[in-house]
Amino acid sequence: STMKLETFTYQPDSGWSISAFPELDSPNTLVIVFFAPEVAQLDVQLAELTAAYPQSHIIGCSTAGEIHDGNIFDRSLVVAVCQLEATRMERADALIESAAESYQAGQHLSDSLLDDELKSVLVLSVGHRVNGSELIRGLNEGLPKHVCVTGGLAGDGSRFERTWTIRNGTFDQQTISAIGFYGEAIRIGHGSKGGWDIFGPERLITRSSANVLHELDGKPALELYKEYLGERAGELPASALLFPLALRSDAASDKRVVRTVLSVDEADQSMTFAGDMPEGSLAQLMRANFDRLIDGAGEAALMTCRSGQTVNPVLAIAISCVGRRLVLGQRSEEELEATLEVLPEHTQQIGFYSYGEISPYSDGKCDLHNQTMTLTTISEML
Repeated sequence: STMKLETFTYQPDSGWSISAFPELDSPNTLVIVFFAPEVAQLDVQLAELTAAYPQSHIIGCSTAGEIHDGNIFDRSLVVAVCQLEATRMERADALIESAAESYQAGQHLSDSLLDDELKSVLVLSVGHRVNGSELIRGLNEGLPKHVCVTGGLAGDGSRFERTWTIRNGTFDQQTISAIGFYGEAIRIGHGSKGGWDIFGPERLITRSSANVLHELDGKPALELYKEYLGERAGELPASALLFPLALRSDAASDKRVVRTVLSVDEADQSMTFAGDMPEGSLAQLMRANFDRLIDGAGEAALMTCRSGQTVNPVLAIAISCVGRRLVLGQRSEEELEATLEVLPEHTQQIGFYSYGEISPYSDGKCDLHNQTMTLTTISEML
């Protein structure tokens, strides 16, 4: 006997894609739900799931598009029910009122989950009122190096107003949820790849505070940014997703993380990003390269295979940036097909478009990525 896995969807026009929920409820069962931000229309479905899985751990978050295998939906639910055979799971939640509490939230989660057998952590966070970098710093500091942390920040279409996770069987706007996986059997694979071209000069961040960028090279950040956007400046903040910033800590560093714009403030010409923008860092504009975005998804899947030693069955959780979906448009499903082509044959995939992806950077400590396709695979080796 081995891990049991089923994935399915709910569509507003056709209902559930299966006639009955899989009978896999147990304390060893994880139910992952990615759902549209129009949660008012999905209350009944969440209640049905909660009733069907009273003993299971139910976690989830809102999206900028729901992923099931190679398809993308809106206004739907996608669900994975995964009953593990030889792996213990624990759940922890942190409530957050403002971005200033992000570090403490991360600390609380790692403190709650840590024990000698902890192997990996899956985190789903609300996507607004959180500083993803600080959340991860709090998590990382409390966990040993070998514990792999993956996950993402909830989405809200391209509106950036309200995001949701699931707590106690209801939709909630303040919760960061984490699941810890324990023991020798669990195999978590991970991969993360971009596919954006850097252009324009590298600039110094001369004034910032946490994730708010005020000045680049001593000039107002928004003004400079609009020069690059040209006629697309009128479509801010949505058009900013097409032009993220690549950050590196200094000229000697070859590791870049990508930062997405969440909002702009015309009054003080500042921009708020989905993660920290430290003063003294170097920032450079990026733009999408379509073919490399899709190649990048395939590369993320290869990295995942290398890190996970997967056996059947395999659950793949694809977390991609809302910016990639807006850029790829009709070609978005190609990047999902690219991941499935590379992953093991019997993989079932669910996922979502996010405001920030949490994954290790090839190996080692996890990082907050924006604009990447990140994959986490879950399987067991008994």
